[in-house]
Amino acid sequence: MSSAPHKPGSGVMLRAKCIVAGDAAVGKTSLIHVFHGEGTPSKGYSMTLGVTTLQQVVRVPDSEDVVEVCTVDSSGHELYSDHIQQHWTHPNMLFLVYDVTNRETFDSCNKWLECIRSHPPDQPYPGVLVANKTDLEKRRVISEEEGRAFATAKRLEYFEASSKITESCTSPFLHLVTEYHKLYEKKLEMMTSLI
Repeated sequence: MSSAPHKPGSGVMLRAKCIVAGDAAVGKTSLIHVFHGEGTPSKGYSMTLGVTTLQQVVRVPDSEDVVEVCTVDSSGHELYSDHIQQHWTHPNMLFLVYDVTNRETFDSCNKWLECIRSHPPDQPYPGVLVANKTDLEKRRVISEEEGRAFATAKRLEYFEASSKITESCTSPFLHLVTEYHKLYEKKLEMMTSLI
């Protein structure tokens, strides 16, 4: 967990690496674009090949502190798995995505979690499971109950979103920022008590 002085006010700027994982075409990049205030990519955008990183500074609710989130957007293709895992060391946040209309993408969540969690963390970190494409309700094959049960079993917070209509896309990111900040406060409190 790194921190640096933050000029406006008396807050601190924390920095966090957020691993974004899931199968190809589940909407990971679209969710990131909405989070970064860029809207959803146009229909002609190219899928992520390998790894793309983006930074976004987010103010922690009810605080002067901010978190600079570096999202590591990973391709969902097996072809890039060795290259991707090099970028997954020392994560601070986990953002796992599946498509509610595609059972295979949901079933793959176990594989993604195993890959990510095979890198020993420096410290505990928050994670979310995002059920994307909820706007396609008639084609939905994974129920909210099934998604929630999986998330609970894997110690992840569950969210539903639709990057196409930009519904609830920022909530999972804000949850991660808030939880990461809580970890920072606990660590700070523990260090202060030692003095």
